[in-house]
Amino acid sequence: MPAEWEPHAQTWMVWPERPDNWRHGGRPAQAAFATVARAIANFEPVVVCVSAEQFARATETLCTQPTKHPIRVVEIATDDAWCRDTGPTFVVDGVEVRGIDWTFNAWGGHNGGLYTSWDRDDAVAGKILALEKLARYRTDGFVMEGGAIHVDGEGTLLVTEACLLNPNRNPHLGRYGIESTLREYLAVEKIIWLPRGIVNDETDEHVDNMCCFCAPGEVLLAWPDDRNDPQYACSQAALEVLGTAVDAKGRSLKVHKLPLPAVMYATADERATLANGSAVARSTDDRLAGSYINFYLCNGGVIVPKFGDPNDDVAARILAERFPDRQVVQVPGREILLGGGNVHCITQQQPRR
Repeated sequence: MPAEWEPHAQTWMVWPERPDNWRHGGRPAQAAFATVARAIANFEPVVVCVSAEQFARATETLCTQPTKHPIRVVEIATDDAWCRDTGPTFVVDGVEVRGIDWTFNAWGGHNGGLYTSWDRDDAVAGKILALEKLARYRTDGFVMEGGAIHVDGEGTLLVTEACLLNPNRNPHLGRYGIESTLREYLAVEKIIWLPRGIVNDETDEHVDNMCCFCAPGEVLLAWPDDRNDPQYACSQAALEVLGTAVDAKGRSLKVHKLPLPAVMYATADERATLANGSAVARSTDDRLAGSYINFYLCNGGVIVPKFGDPNDDVAARILAERFPDRQVVQVPGREILLGGGNVHCITQQQPRR
């Protein structure tokens, strides 16, 4: 699996419309996703998967404003809009691009999953690979999501214990069995296990909201300012692991702290227009798992969420320092966060051949 900073052929996304997860029938989220898509399309092509019912609206919203690269709309039925987790994880061998089709169970199946039927989402990766005429590796019996992994492209993988060791994914496998499977599919040599992710992350604390590689031998780690915040213990535990870890090349890791936005909660108005359905119920008491780590690297760009927080510009400045050859673009992240994720969660890179 290549690092995210390696050249892309294009980016995949899925159009949000699920009314029991996206308020006002998905209209505010659709505007936010379109902003992300257009931001990426100024650096590389974008393909957006859309249902038949939403095809005309999505095409009008996405394709009427000029971008440097095209935005293509394709008809693929989905259950929700998290292409990082339901799309394929692309792998390369120096000549050919292929795709891993992880078994998907809506982040926990009937033991904590976020909706009760996920068959269409489990089929997304296979449909994308068929559309692109790329070979497919289907992991029947091994449940995973793309947001649960982050690689440096040189044999090192970051994961969290909270997610991958959760019995609602692969209860038949222990740590050794999970590691063996990941080594086989991703061709990694070293797996670094962080204990936790971001507090109240509905994905069971995906690593892509908590920590990521920004260069070989270097990582960015989500960091709270408040020592009394429950997140502080999670981030501190991760720092201790990273401080003693070495990567697949034997390098000690350099850790850069990326501040978190202030703790956020949904307002009553933001929850009021969610439709009744099978998606997990959310309330105004639920802490939102906001994090700037949930940015996306595209060809020449860094697309990072902003939340109207003083740390928005602090995070953007740090990312500009870490990626001096890329343009940092801030996009509104709150509407995406209300649905359970952010910019990285709704994107999936397809590497260039």
